[in-house]
Amino acid sequence: MSSDQPPGLDLDRLRGHLDQERPGLVHGPLTGRRIEGGRSNLTYAVSDGTSRWVVRRPPLGHVLATAHDMKREHRVIDALHPTAVPVPRPLLLCEDDAVLGAPFYVMEFVDGTPYRTSPELAAIGPERTRDAVLALVDTLVDLHAVDPAEVGLADFGRPEGFLDRQLRRWGKQLDASRGRELAGIDELHAALGRELPHSPAPAIVHGDYRLDNVLLGEDDRIKAVLDWEMSTLGDPLTDLGLLVMYSQPLELPNSPISTTSSAPGHPDPRELVERYAALSGRDVSAVSWYTAFAWFKLAVILEGIHYRYTLGQTVGAGFDRIGELVPVFIDHGLTTLQEG
Repeated sequence: MSSDQPPGLDLDRLRGHLDQERPGLVHGPLTGRRIEGGRSNLTYAVSDGTSRWVVRRPPLGHVLATAHDMKREHRVIDALHPTAVPVPRPLLLCEDDAVLGAPFYVMEFVDGTPYRTSPELAAIGPERTRDAVLALVDTLVDLHAVDPAEVGLADFGRPEGFLDRQLRRWGKQLDASRGRELAGIDELHAALGRELPHSPAPAIVHGDYRLDNVLLGEDDRIKAVLDWEMSTLGDPLTDLGLLVMYSQPLELPNSPISTTSSAPGHPDPRELVERYAALSGRDVSAVSWYTAFAWFKLAVILEGIHYRYTLGQTVGAGFDRIGELVPVFIDHGLTTLQEG
């Protein structure tokens, strides 16, 4: 067993499985390292000294099958690989827990840079920052232009009643994390329910679309869109709303939540919406609702993290400050909805 073997990745078993399923792919002993990023699933870079691949698997320990479905992730990138949407080439799906202790898939390694914070983005300068963020919009338009049926994803989700189900789902998530009074959150949830927009034709939705879930090349073009664990068929404007939310200046010094919106040259949300509308031809008049929903969703996610922190179930730095961010997200959501 390799001494630099990260937890959750048995390199000897992986090598044996690759030799059996893809003979000739690997030409030497494997090494592996964990790649940071991704909301929950584990990502590893693996190399034989000549070639590199990426392995994705669920987190260690017991997980719900629906929450970390490797087959779904593999299926969507396999379907999108021949399209204009840049995704890594999938190489293999393994549903046999005996190999790594959980299902996993292997894809090609894509050379590129993820930009997760404003200082990282600021380092490439305002012109390149602007180009990178506009490319993010253009790639989102390409994703939403893919016909799900044409790429074999007609049954990838249930678009009918999508927004209503999403709102109820995140309401239940909130109820499961209630450890304190949160002014305005029930008001925001109720207001979103009252003003539910009529969804456009369904599309493949990424579900967590933002700059730090893509890899940029040196030419500032998007080399790969990553982290498809929340993808489904649904209302494409939920992706736009999330992108707009992440493009708002948070103005929270030393925030543990990373955003890139304050980097010089970052286009403002209005320009992103107008570009999406012009390129996609979709009606974006209800974008305030989708943006407010994104604020609500993130508030619920952060409150869940804060709740686990109060129970002593989080590991690492920065969790002690998550709780103070939640009211800020709620306020943004309410303001966005009122202004819309």
